[in-house]
Amino acid sequence: MGKGGYLPIEDYGIVGDLHTVALVGNDASIDFMSFPHFDSPTIFASLLDSERGGRFGLRPCIEGGARKQLYLPDTNVLMTRFLDRAGVAEVSDFMELGKHRDDHPHRLVRRAKAVRGDIDFDMVCAPRFDYGRADHTVEVRDGEVLFVSRGDDGLVLRLRTEVPVEVRDGAAVARFALATGDHAAFVLEKVIPGQESPSAARGYVPRAFVETVNYWRDWIGRCTYKGRWRETVNRSALALKLMVSQTYGSLVAAPTFGLPEELGGERNWDYRYTWIRDASFTLYSLIRLGYTEEAGRFMEWIEQRMAELEPDGSMQIMYGYDGRKTLTEIELPHLEGYRGSSPVRVGNGAYDQLQLDIYGELMDSIYLYNKFGAPISSSLWENCVRLIDWVTENWEREDEGIWEVRGGRHHFLFSRLMCWVAVDRGIRLADRRSFPYPFERWRRTRDAIYHDIFENFWNEERQTFVQTKGSTATDAAYLLMPLVKFISPQDPRWWSTLGAIEEDLVDDSLVFRYRQEHGTADGLDGVEGTFNLVSFWYAEALARAGDVPKARLVFEKMLGYANHLGLYAEELGPHGEHLGNFPQAFTHLGLISAAYAIDRKLDDAGWI
Repeated sequence: MGKGGYLPIEDYGIVGDLHTVALVGNDASIDFMSFPHFDSPTIFASLLDSERGGRFGLRPCIEGGARKQLYLPDTNVLMTRFLDRAGVAEVSDFMELGKHRDDHPHRLVRRAKAVRGDIDFDMVCAPRFDYGRADHTVEVRDGEVLFVSRGDDGLVLRLRTEVPVEVRDGAAVARFALATGDHAAFVLEKVIPGQESPSAARGYVPRAFVETVNYWRDWIGRCTYKGRWRETVNRSALALKLMVSQTYGSLVAAPTFGLPEELGGERNWDYRYTWIRDASFTLYSLIRLGYTEEAGRFMEWIEQRMAELEPDGSMQIMYGYDGRKTLTEIELPHLEGYRGSSPVRVGNGAYDQLQLDIYGELMDSIYLYNKFGAPISSSLWENCVRLIDWVTENWEREDEGIWEVRGGRHHFLFSRLMCWVAVDRGIRLADRRSFPYPFERWRRTRDAIYHDIFENFWNEERQTFVQTKGSTATDAAYLLMPLVKFISPQDPRWWSTLGAIEEDLVDDSLVFRYRQEHGTADGLDGVEGTFNLVSFWYAEALARAGDVPKARLVFEKMLGYANHLGLYAEELGPHGEHLGNFPQAFTHLGLISAAYAIDRKLDDAGWI
């Protein structure tokens, strides 16, 4: 255990049902789970408060020994193995998957097994409803335990098991013995009044296990990536799939909230929402991996958001995964936070910020989907025109930027860059499809943004592009400049900019997104770690610039910072510890993109 009884963030794996996920520690304790949906209140959150958060523990009574955690190959079925002189024990975890987009099993399955030796196990199921704010009652019946929330949600959970249990302090607890080869199952599910649960049927657990394994192996079998890092890319794809809503097709940025970017600090955010910024990276990755159906579902979600543009043509930077617009941020003062990192926040107050870069990422995603997926509709194009028209009128404004700073608005280079992308992709798409658009105005705006960037965001003395107008600070965000085709990766100005980024922000293979000490005022106390996403952007930028050996070295060193299951949080701390919400979709999207780019360069050079 870590300080204060917390496992480190990187000591977790995840299982999920495409509606929510559970974080399972390498001690087989489920310490975080929003239920029944990604952004529902938690039923387990001991990762944020070991006393008030709630957990679902299941482990052998073994002192010391070794612990290993792994996914069954090509699946999201997680196995935690315990090895000791007493023998070998395993705990398997998975969530049953629905057969179609509106099917909501909401069923977590845990199975304990004595592989070798006669082994005692302890089980404790201690849910805490509504982020630990609501009381509940417990009722033990034949073969099941009911947990009934007294909160406004009215949630009722059923723990089904053949193991005898007793109730202590609102939790179901049990100690049971298994002989070699024996196993015991626990099924936690949402009770739906008047509806019989399939989990009551004889043979449910082994049947659900086989169906779940087959689902994941069939799904990953459709992946078209055959490059050098196939196992790593497949694991990133499987992790991303767990964060995609089966009902809506949208991707949450991470399935957690409150995991800190700085231990003991205030940089603790709720990422259980869908950022427009992630759209182009998500669609690019899905299409590249061969998942055109998933790309199409996400595009449906985007098209719905485009149909809800504000009267002036603008839109929000993020939404609920179901398209909800209001994401009011509140604090949960009763939770102490991960290792004392407070306040713990749910909701996200940045949802109403002005972040001009989202328009570029959005139009890039629509352009990519039209090019590699399927032709977009005329009604979607009409809304694209409204949106780009808004960009032509507002691209010169100050905003909070890609990193959602809370220190006031500025003229950010990256926001300018992505406004250029928005107009450029609109022009390319219109020309490709012969769509009508205000030809002269859009082209005039695109050229004006281009000149503005070179005139106002180029520092002649440092020979680099800078983060904000008039500053000398660098920003890892504009590692994307050659990736979005604004500047050639061979351009002398880009080479010198890459050198400035390396000098200011790169630490071995690790990259900071910016440095407060270099003049970036983000409005928050403390400092943060290196940002995994931009570390992968750095590797890809090197490859595109022609330094393929260095790109490969940086990329493969970054792979070494993944946790034992190949998963990444948002950031890395000074000792290589994972920081921020976990797992982070953006990081895995960056990994996939970098793998493709470096593979391509290596193939072109004839390298193994």
